[in-house]
Amino acid sequence: MDDNKLPEVWQRGPTAGVPALLQPVAHALLQADEEITALMADFQNNMLYEKPAGLASPAFHLQHLTGVLDRLLTYARAEMLSPEQLNYLANEGKVAEKAYTATQLAAAFSSQVQKAIHQIKHTDESTLTDGRGVGRAQIPSTVIGLLVHAAEHTMRHTGQLLVTVKILQASL
Repeated sequence: MDDNKLPEVWQRGPTAGVPALLQPVAHALLQADEEITALMADFQNNMLYEKPAGLASPAFHLQHLTGVLDRLLTYARAEMLSPEQLNYLANEGKVAEKAYTATQLAAAFSSQVQKAIHQIKHTDESTLTDGRGVGRAQIPSTVIGLLVHAAEHTMRHTGQLLVTVKILQASL
């Protein structure tokens, strides 16, 4: 390991204030945040909407990561999506009138991770198996099911983003 590089988040011990059963969720989200922040720090904005080999663009992954995390946490709170959240969903990956930068999209994701950690810290472990409905169809899940899926889905897209960015950077 590089002397200047920290161990992975899960290797640093418990995240303060996070219930024991939700430590893995917090660790995954914080790890993704660190990796994405570092990955996008020097990313060229002109490649943000590129889709190498038909893959989803970096912009899509960054917006999707932020949006899905927000939506899953909303369902975990037993709430329905707001019109703003539905609008955000409809616009994930689309070029905005005023184009975003890579650092803006990474910062938006980081902010959403901090909101998620706040919610996780305030999640009573006794509610983890409480039922929750997902979407208009109210697909059955539980609080822990939604939180674990939020972490799993975040890491899946973090990996996809990493590969897409590496492909784009190799094409320079």
